[in-house]
Amino acid sequence: MYKILCLCLFLVLALPGWAHSHHHHYHHHHHYHHYHHYHHRMASIHRRHPLHHRHAATPAVVSKNLQLASNAALVIDARNDHILYSKNQDQSVPIASISKLMTAMVLLDAHQEMDTVLNITEEDVDNLRHSMSRLPVGTALTRKDLLLLALMASENRAAHALARNYPGGLTQAIAAMNAKARALGMQHTHFIDPTGLHAENQSTPNDLALMVKAADKYPLIHQFTTTRTQIFAVGTNHHEHEFRNTDPLLKSTHWNIDLSKTGYINESGKCLVLEANIDTRPIIMVLMHSWGSQTRFGDANRVRAWLDAGYGDAGSHTN
Repeated sequence: MYKILCLCLFLVLALPGWAHSHHHHYHHHHHYHHYHHYHHRMASIHRRHPLHHRHAATPAVVSKNLQLASNAALVIDARNDHILYSKNQDQSVPIASISKLMTAMVLLDAHQEMDTVLNITEEDVDNLRHSMSRLPVGTALTRKDLLLLALMASENRAAHALARNYPGGLTQAIAAMNAKARALGMQHTHFIDPTGLHAENQSTPNDLALMVKAADKYPLIHQFTTTRTQIFAVGTNHHEHEFRNTDPLLKSTHWNIDLSKTGYINESGKCLVLEANIDTRPIIMVLMHSWGSQTRFGDANRVRAWLDAGYGDAGSHTN
């Protein structure tokens, strides 16, 4: 009986401590397991989505090996004609509205009165591709204003009206364009219309670099190709419309562009030629036959970044 009482007393005194110890051990073990499971999971998440990278700006890495999407391209230093990059530079391609640079040069060479008012007529309507124009038949604008619209907004009717009113008419204007090309050494260039709507207007990146360099010497071409926006009263009702430049790079504060012209028809793809000051150097870019809506402008930005990184100084690069 005495032994039984002692055993009961032992159990009464020992069990609460044992229970508390076991309970504490369980919670400690459970907390330890939960703690490590939580931190293991968070470490895994952090590895996949590190917080310090999620909002940080990642600097663009510029490769020495310049890769452009345009199928034919040329980049030269206009000071010495040194080729910095070339890709199919002698490939003959349709040049679309890049043609308007030549139209502008022969017009200015003719020294016609720039304040003379010219009319947009049915003759200026595009019956080949039925391209859109914001210059209705009956619009009356000065020769100078039509030149601005042809170069800034790439208005086909403006370019056609300018050539139609050239001394001797459209035929003589096209002949002057081809003669000017020969005089500039553009041996692989041919024009059959002043707008570039015909795919037979063809040239090579090498020839187009010569044309850009020549065109940049004309103050009005420099001014008009880099004008961002202008309002004109058009049509017989003289409704005011805002016309914008077809080159969005002109909006960027990162660019210092002296001359720019875009072009597009189905056969030519998206085209861009420009002369810009990059790192105090006059650089001519010819970017032809690209297809994405922004590819040519992306290529221009890639070239500028490549030159800013100093790669253009190491010699010419052919892709």
